Amino acid sequence: MRFARTRRTLIAALFAPLALLTPATAHAAVASPASGHHAVHRAPGETITLPVRDALAALPVVDESRAGYSRDKFRHWSDADRNGCNARAEVLLAEAVTTPEVGPKCALTGGSWYSPYDDRYLDSASKLDVDHLVPLAEAWDSGASAWTAKEREAYANDLDDPRALIAVSAASNRSKADKDPTDWLPPYSPYWCEYVTDWVADKTRYQLSVDPAEQDALTEQLAACPDRPITVTLAR
Repeated sequence: MRFARTRRTLIAALFAPLALLTPATAHAAVASPASGHHAVHRAPGETITLPVRDALAALPVVDESRAGYSRDKFRHWSDADRNGCNARAEVLLAEAVTTPEVGPKCALTGGSWYSPYDDRYLDSASKLDVDHLVPLAEAWDSGASAWTAKEREAYANDLDDPRALIAVSAASNRSKADKDPTDWLPPYSPYWCEYVTDWVADKTRYQLSVDPAEQDALTEQLAACPDRPITVTLAR
């Protein structure tokens, strides 16, 4: 079950200090004297907790290639639980500030939403996009080109990690397009730390790589942010 983002953010803020007290071995994050970073056991389904800067340092650095990419290779907005609401609608329902009415074929009427990318409140689902925080094209560039069609579908409809999909204003999402943090950060600068931290968490969840410029941009931005522990259940 997904929580409304405002509630999730509050919960994260309350419990982040406790994560620092959690024994690292409980989540397979073990200090490495040689590197100064954390060695992460990468097993699908395993949950790990480690500081976001260490998570970034653990991501492989690889030059990107978009050869062969098509958005159609990521089947998105499927209805995995067959309840009549596809993944896009599920995100809109979970993140609504004021819950909309749900009509036939999961048509949403009324309701309100907060778009953290540009610090706006919106009063219609039609004014929002559901953004893949790490865009589909970026995922392809970073390793998803080698995945199966089912794996790409799971990525494109990930409702199990609330950082993967986020409801934002259509204008801000289309401004972002398929850019990574080298070329785009949300217009609302107080959200930057949350954005890049979630970006690293998403890439960690799917064991995606970063390119050298992306790594530099994330390192620079995270240097100005709290080195917050992130908890991730590995999908790969």
